[in-house]
Amino acid sequence: MKQMASCCAQLCVKQRLLPHLKTATMSTCSQIRPCCKITRPNITLTQTKHPQRKHIRFYSDLIAKHQENKETTSQLQHIKDAVPLNESLTSLDLEASTESYALEEISDEEAVNLTPIPPIPPVSTSLRDYVDHSETLTKLVQLGVNLWKLEQRPNVGSMLLRLHFDTDVAPRLLFLKTIGVDDSRLGFIITQNPFFLTEDLENLQARVNYLKSKKFTNENVASMVSRAPYLLNFSVKRLDNRLGFYQKQLGLNAANTRNLAARLPRLLCGSLEPVKENLKVCEIELGFKTNEIQHIVLTVPKILTTNKHKLTQIFDFLHNTMKVPHHLITKFPQVFNAKFLRIRERHLFLQYLGRAQYDPAQANYVSLDRLVASPDEIFCTDVALATSEDFLLFQKTL
Repeated sequence: MKQMASCCAQLCVKQRLLPHLKTATMSTCSQIRPCCKITRPNITLTQTKHPQRKHIRFYSDLIAKHQENKETTSQLQHIKDAVPLNESLTSLDLEASTESYALEEISDEEAVNLTPIPPIPPVSTSLRDYVDHSETLTKLVQLGVNLWKLEQRPNVGSMLLRLHFDTDVAPRLLFLKTIGVDDSRLGFIITQNPFFLTEDLENLQARVNYLKSKKFTNENVASMVSRAPYLLNFSVKRLDNRLGFYQKQLGLNAANTRNLAARLPRLLCGSLEPVKENLKVCEIELGFKTNEIQHIVLTVPKILTTNKHKLTQIFDFLHNTMKVPHHLITKFPQVFNAKFLRIRERHLFLQYLGRAQYDPAQANYVSLDRLVASPDEIFCTDVALATSEDFLLFQKTL
């Protein structure tokens, strides 16, 4: 009897739990396979017969949407994480290939397609054969150095190939920068004076200090080095001798000597023979006095290095043909910088018009400044009182 009672009690419990177990089973299946539930065709749901299926489908839709969002998020995360992963794999592959590249066997076709690196020629007539193999030459080209000019000078190409850029070239370029030389002048300086790259830095600094001790400003020193690249190759003693020579020969004070050297710094670098010769020409052949020569040189320093023939030709025409006295030539010495043909054509045109008057005490006086420095249009209209066409026609008759 006890066994029968326990069996009946178990059956009653199972009957009471059976609907709940079915519901739980259906909800579990709907969570596990929501897509099948939603996408399967030809299913009609009624509210009267299956009231629970309406709720199952509602939650299944929510689960499906959540699952879709989760999948989308996981795809984006996968794409985001794939970049560093691929990079790490690539880097590993590159490292592996680099390590085994030297011992890797290649096919005959790959060997044929390989381009051999040309060897460095032991002897060459041009520096361009070494530019790709020399860091110094490559960077000098980038600075604007004209190697084709340097290779024409004996032993300069070999000297450049022996230089190391970091230890030989860079410190001297930095030195030029510290004294105020502009970047655009570095290439010009080395092209004109490649031997500057072999000068000792202490000697270079000592020469700059000497110039500053003579009251040359920082701007003067930078400008002088930029226009006369050989200036710093001379020792302090030689620079001092050059300044003393001009001061003594021309009878200048310290300020005028400094002004002369700053305006034409190549006077400190070039040979003194042309200078001495031109000073004698001005004094003996041209007949200028000492104070007149001093004024001419301070006004036009270039006259000290002007070609002797040009100097005497212009003076002879001015003084003997145009009858211009010494003191008027001294007043405007820039006339020696003009072209002889320009002076001759304009004088003859004024003479043809009857206006060649160079005496300031007379009417219609024409100064050397207006004769030489005026443009053709102004010379014709203001000085000759004629037209440009008349001047052109006259030039054709010469």
